Amino acid sequence: MEKKTIKHSKTVMSRIMMPHQANSVGNVHGGEIIKFMDETAYVVARKHSHHNCVTARVDELQFLLPIYVDNLTTCQAHLIFVGKSSMQVKVKVEVQDLESDQKAKIALTAFFTMVALDKNGCPVKVPGLILKTEEEKTSYKHGEERYQSYKKKN
Repeated sequence: MEKKTIKHSKTVMSRIMMPHQANSVGNVHGGEIIKFMDETAYVVARKHSHHNCVTARVDELQFLLPIYVDNLTTCQAHLIFVGKSSMQVKVKVEVQDLESDQKAKIALTAFFTMVALDKNGCPVKVPGLILKTEEEKTSYKHGEERYQSYKKKN
């Protein structure tokens, strides 16, 4: 199984938030945003593993800014750590008001642990990562530390 670069599976997805995704004052429900983040993490994991993937864990979910109806919402996601069958995906959500010239701002961040499954629903081995930059190596180390801390708790 050949290792892959982080760039190989990096994914960016955008959408405009609609009224059916919001409460009565126009704030988009947190669950709508988390669902969007989960979909983006799935794409990253699927591109890397070429298998169906499920969400096993969501960590460090931080709501930094509200998101409103008609905002452009963009999820940027990439792998930071790969285990045997699991993959940690960092997801960053940016929000932009298209009625102004303001730049996009970070609204949420989180780490999603995705697990690759074979046709029988059993975990399957995934390719390793090629780490090219110091930032990638540092992120990988932090991801591995998170992974080890999960294992200790279970």
